Amino acid sequence: MDTTGKILLLEDDLDLGETILDILEDEGYNVTWVKDGIDASESTYQESFDLYIFDISVPNFNGLALLEALRDAQDTTPTIFISALVDLESISEAFRIGAEDYIKKPFFPEELLIRIKAKFNNYNKKIRYRDIIYYPKYREIYRGKDRVNLSKMQIELFDFFIKNIDKVVTKERILDNISIKNISALRVAITKLKQLTGLEIKNIHGVGYRLEKS
Repeated sequence: MDTTGKILLLEDDLDLGETILDILEDEGYNVTWVKDGIDASESTYQESFDLYIFDISVPNFNGLALLEALRDAQDTTPTIFISALVDLESISEAFRIGAEDYIKKPFFPEELLIRIKAKFNNYNKKIRYRDIIYYPKYREIYRGKDRVNLSKMQIELFDFFIKNIDKVVTKERILDNISIKNISALRVAITKLKQLTGLEIKNIHGVGYRLEKS
């Protein structure tokens, strides 16, 4: 487990927030706890975090709006929602704007801890693809001993594909997860990425793309 992980917790329920804070700090995580959306937004600009844990129904700036604003600003920090909202619309919206997980209240804090550990374990693992080694935590790519230098946008695209190996992904889903916002620019970016990295990205006619297995 990465005991230096920095977590931003947005939770306005004082009892639950205190419980989560105690459990995570006991596990060695560095936690910043805020109780409204504006404070959370300010915290994200003041420092970098490895994980966000957001309640949705909080004062001033709700968790969904906050994450959407962060994603629009190209903040790709993994995010877990914890919420009493159990309707399909809220859950769908959370994943549409870029959440990695959604836990319905009430829940056992230990369940949240299990999911956090899983996120950090995946985050710290290196990913191998043919002659490429990718370190997601640092967003560093190597071919053999040589580092592959990509632009921020290209890294976003590489990260998305490498985490969806052998899955058919629609063009719309790709655009929702990276800073490119039109199909023509996406097509050009994928061609350039293939040239720079050797990723075998196949065009699935009328649907989207698939990164072939190594």
